[in-house]
Amino acid sequence: MYAPLRNELDLSSYWMPFTANRQFKASPRLFSGAEGVFYRTIDGRDVIDGSAGLWCVNAGHARPEIAEAVRRQMLELDYAPSFQMGHPAAFQFASRLRAIAPAGFDHVFFTNSGSESVDTALKIAVAYHRARGEGQRTRLIGRERGYHGVGFGGTSVGGMVNNRRAFTVMLPGVDHIKATHDLAKNAFSRGQPQWGADLAGSLEELVALHGADTIAAVIVEPVAGSTGVLVPPVGYLEALRAICDKYGILLIFDEVITGFGRLGQPFASQYFGVLPDLMTTAKGITNGTVPMGAVFATGKVHDAFMQGGDAIIELFHGYTYSGHPIACAAGLATLDIYEREGLLTRAGTLAGVWADALHSLRGCPNVIDIRNLGFMGAIELASRPGAPGARGYEALVAAFDAGLYFRTSADVISLSPPLTIEAKHIERIAELLRGVLTKIA
Repeated sequence: MYAPLRNELDLSSYWMPFTANRQFKASPRLFSGAEGVFYRTIDGRDVIDGSAGLWCVNAGHARPEIAEAVRRQMLELDYAPSFQMGHPAAFQFASRLRAIAPAGFDHVFFTNSGSESVDTALKIAVAYHRARGEGQRTRLIGRERGYHGVGFGGTSVGGMVNNRRAFTVMLPGVDHIKATHDLAKNAFSRGQPQWGADLAGSLEELVALHGADTIAAVIVEPVAGSTGVLVPPVGYLEALRAICDKYGILLIFDEVITGFGRLGQPFASQYFGVLPDLMTTAKGITNGTVPMGAVFATGKVHDAFMQGGDAIIELFHGYTYSGHPIACAAGLATLDIYEREGLLTRAGTLAGVWADALHSLRGCPNVIDIRNLGFMGAIELASRPGAPGARGYEALVAAFDAGLYFRTSADVISLSPPLTIEAKHIERIAELLRGVLTKIA
């Protein structure tokens, strides 16, 4: 038995993101340390990290190599501007990222988060068409149930209703293709479901409605993460790519979650064998240690901007902290770990163990679906009558008390453990989940 939670902090000042603040502060869940695949609570309990923090701590917690790299960089060059100036680490990191990216992604634009990466990619897409003389292509297409961060661009192309409802005003000229998940047809699929490739055809419907010559880009998550791990049907991404090619529409993959080894390849585009034109990343790029993001661009996209005189600024876009020296140092150290320990492909070796563990929970109380791919997984629970999301929240709290952390989206338990996880940890996660689902039944 551990001592009761002692919280002597003043919780009133911090307005927490994506949190029921009053509910949380009445009964806080606080972490005070972390190492490997475990968090430590302020009362000394170990809690398995079933979600790699927020899908970002791919190499596990408290890596001394990253801490030392950040310390050295802080003392050598703590900040340098990236507008008309530069520093070696940014160029080194971009080159290292290019080396693990799919062939053809030769250029990297640094941001500070997934949200910034998405808004950057959307702006690049619109500006790309203008640079080519097709300035009328301004329409952006997202997907129902998609999540692309919290900037106005990302919120507009996103399709999670509660993320949009409170803000009313979105970007004009945005539409959405249909979501890929159908519980009646896809429930309990192991890996990619067989049904649903034809849903890519909803893009054809939007082309017919708006005109291909008005559409700049389509943005999708290869695997929709935040909405509850929606795995693309077999052939779906290929069909989407073909339609974009047919009409000259740029395809953007939001790989903020799937990037850096989550599916057993460095990027989901490599796993699926489908190459977009732009690719957004963040989270695992620095193992979650220092905020950073990056947009990967093909030579085709990049080179469209390299016109006119050499003194002309090609893209009027960027951030104060683009390519920050500290973030680059953390990123370089993170890549060293990924490569040395084979973490970018490790999910492929344990994917079967992970799938077996998750699907062993079929038949537990209120479980209506289980989904998995690579080191991603979701357990969907039947909603309580008149109280959607209540059962999911109860599961989150019960799991924390039992020694397991995960994310929930309404009544979906989402799982994405550190890539360093071992079979014994996977077995323990399944055991704890079984107990939690029984307890909240």
